[in-house]
Amino acid sequence: MKHPVLTALSSLALSALVAGAALAQSATDVRSLRGTDIDQANAVDDIHKQIEGRMPRNYRQQPPLVPHSIDQYQMDLRTNQCLSCHDWTVAGERGAPTLSMTHYLDREGNQLDTVAGTRWFCNQCHVPQANAPALVDNIFKPSSTSN
Repeated sequence: MKHPVLTALSSLALSALVAGAALAQSATDVRSLRGTDIDQANAVDDIHKQIEGRMPRNYRQQPPLVPHSIDQYQMDLRTNQCLSCHDWTVAGERGAPTLSMTHYLDREGNQLDTVAGTRWFCNQCHVPQANAPALVDNIFKPSSTSN
């Protein structure tokens, strides 16, 4: 008795899968947030310029934005070019801000002499400053102005 029920459920699941695939292929009007086709590269307009100087933070503990281009920076498992200026051993002589001490703590809170592996990929939190239009409306207000 269980065998016919399993066969019916399998056939129903297969029918739903085929119908879903057909529907997905017919959906040709899928677009990115910038309004282009999803498989089309987004062109960067001239108005998207790097902002010089440091921008103020909007909330406490916000990771600082990067005030310079990082287009040519190598960042992989072995190399992190950000550290050539921002590591505590060279920041003073390079005139760059030193990383926060939290970047030198492991998961157990032990202090390290090198950047912790959990903080190795800087662009997880830090992004370049750019004058680019917002993809979606934003009503965020900095914490110092909200009541």
